Amino acid sequence: MKEARYYEQLDKGFVQCRLCPKACRIADGRAGVCLGRVNSGGKLYCESYGKVVSMAMDPIEKKPLFHFYPGTQILSVATYGCNLSCPFCQNSEISKQRVEGRETTPGQLVELARQNDSPGVCFTYTEPLVWFEYLMDACPQVRAAGLKNVLVTNGMINDEPLRELLPFVDAMNIDLKSIRPQFYSDFIGGDLETVKNTIRIARRECHIELTNLIIPGKNDSETELKELVEFVAGLGRDTVLHFSRYFPHFRCDAPATPVATLERAYLIARKRLDYVYLGNVAGEPAQSNTCCPECGNLLVERYFFSARVKGIQNAKCRKCGRPVDMVL
Repeated sequence: MKEARYYEQLDKGFVQCRLCPKACRIADGRAGVCLGRVNSGGKLYCESYGKVVSMAMDPIEKKPLFHFYPGTQILSVATYGCNLSCPFCQNSEISKQRVEGRETTPGQLVELARQNDSPGVCFTYTEPLVWFEYLMDACPQVRAAGLKNVLVTNGMINDEPLRELLPFVDAMNIDLKSIRPQFYSDFIGGDLETVKNTIRIARRECHIELTNLIIPGKNDSETELKELVEFVAGLGRDTVLHFSRYFPHFRCDAPATPVATLERAYLIARKRLDYVYLGNVAGEPAQSNTCCPECGNLLVERYFFSARVKGIQNAKCRKCGRPVDMVL
């Protein structure tokens, strides 16, 4: 274990975590909502420090990141725990309970990335931001080795720790689960304004892409989709937005999202954004390809999680010469 950052000691042995807006007040011997941060003797510790419970080489498109080193495979790691309570969680086996992990030092992560010809390390699957102390040790070492740091995150982190971490982050996929505060507060136990703040700040510091999982009856109305797109478009027309199809899982038994709903969301978003994609759709439709906004030339062709760069030369569209909005 390593002593946690961003907490304060209270009376009677309690501590209060200040890493995220949950602000967990934790008794001695107990853990916060995220499970990875534990009060021991009136001090807060990152109990999950260095404990890797899942590790794989994944296509970067699986994160999903479509505009960051397309077509590559990246070393992907996770610890246990999460600071949200999504009833539709796809990784509940490791996000909702403590799991024994393999002790992995930051230096070992670097070596594993090199051995597997990975462009960097992706912290993913569960919620990497609750692994803050480990990230603050690992990310600088990854960067010093000439590799990239990638986070797949729900964005639930307070402003100060976010700003401390971001100088070492190269790319993020951030879940924007809904544009309605009630969805966050009542359905998943989160805070929308915190997530929006994370998105705005990260947009200025690193490459970002956003993902919205569309759930029938929860966040799929045309009005809400338009509001979400309005927020994303306000970040810039070149902001990358992924709409993902929901399937029943964990404690959520709503029917799978109709493909027609995703196609409707796509049409709404394409009026304001250059890059909109659909995920978790059988057959990987044309909406997973990247085309030049200027001339329509096919830049990257995708099939499932594989990608082939076709229409790019010297970081420009091969046909019209427009610089591509990608990190290559």
